[in-house]
Amino acid sequence: MSEKMKAQAREILDQYLESNQHRKTPERYAILDAVFSMKGHFTLEALGAALEKKNFRVSRATLYNTIHLFLELRLVVRHNLVDGTKYEVSSSNENHVHQVCTVCGRVTEVQAPLVQAAISETKLQRFRKDAFVLYIYGVCSACQAKITRLRNNKKIGRASCR
Repeated sequence: MSEKMKAQAREILDQYLESNQHRKTPERYAILDAVFSMKGHFTLEALGAALEKKNFRVSRATLYNTIHLFLELRLVVRHNLVDGTKYEVSSSNENHVHQVCTVCGRVTEVQAPLVQAAISETKLQRFRKDAFVLYIYGVCSACQAKITRLRNNKKIGRASCR
């Protein structure tokens, strides 16, 4: 993530903490830095491990509560995926489409300008849309290839027994 995005996130956090008279704890800022150093989707466990790697230990409760705060401030986005809950930094272009493999759980983002245009043009009643995330579930090519190989091996095995 860019340093500019990280600085904007820090400013949003500062403003929130000051206006709500919350303490500016080193844990919150360490977690913010760790979140912005993560690549793509991450779990709370991976985030905790990244903090420990930097010799910065935080309790699971602190990690959970801070991520919850970041969700409220829209600094991160939560995804409920096949292989569990994942998070990612909320970028200025929050509109995106995920392909989710139901076999291995792999998630990839794809560009879908026609989908984005259709959602942009959709008129919603009494609702202001901010962003969207679309999940397309299916089987990735690597898992498809494994399934095909397994099926072919079973057919070959049956044929040789006759």
